[in-house]
Amino acid sequence: MADTVLLLQQVCKSYAVGTPAETQVLFDIDLHLQQGEFAALIGPSGSGKSTLLNIIGLLDRPSGGQLIMTGQDTGNLDEARLTQLRGQAIGFVFQSHYLLTAFSATENVMMPMLMQNGRPDDRMRERAQYLLAEVGLKQWQDSLVGNMSGGQQQRVAIARALALNPPLILADEPTGNLDTKSTDAIFELMRKVNAEQHTTFLMVTHNMELAERCDRTIELVDGRIAPSISTST
Repeated sequence: MADTVLLLQQVCKSYAVGTPAETQVLFDIDLHLQQGEFAALIGPSGSGKSTLLNIIGLLDRPSGGQLIMTGQDTGNLDEARLTQLRGQAIGFVFQSHYLLTAFSATENVMMPMLMQNGRPDDRMRERAQYLLAEVGLKQWQDSLVGNMSGGQQQRVAIARALALNPPLILADEPTGNLDTKSTDAIFELMRKVNAEQHTTFLMVTHNMELAERCDRTIELVDGRIAPSISTST
């Protein structure tokens, strides 16, 4: 049986708690992701997707309920330990790449390792170059990312997300700024990583064609999760 990477039980989120403006945006969210699963998170604007993703990414705390990440109950962690767990357990891929355009592809992929260890070394560079080769950018490893296409930059972002070998990748509209050809290539790359490394993916998308190619679709409507839809064949 696959290991559970993420478990949410009765998670809710409210803002301006205790004031007349108190607003609840998430209601009793139950969700689990197993090792090696590739799931899509869909829903209309205002459904709570960004709030849920921030909570799963340990960037915000729920107002109630339980969030267990790789076996650790995050409700018992202080901010320092929460930050450490986020760095170890989660890789992020965004629609906007948030790359350092004045740095090379290799240097960008090294950044998470540098933040964890404090100073660069040969092992970090070798790891970064290995990952760039894995995402098809071996010959561009020393190129400035500012000179790369959008699809190439997103490949660098995926390599960066994998730098610390996290069990979970959160991909927030990773193909939103790409053309159809690049969208398909980036999606297939993520599925390749998922299959070969058993990395769990949760991908937020408005692209229903991509969602249908995921193992499972999680639909969020008005802050509540609709019954899960299996899309694997």
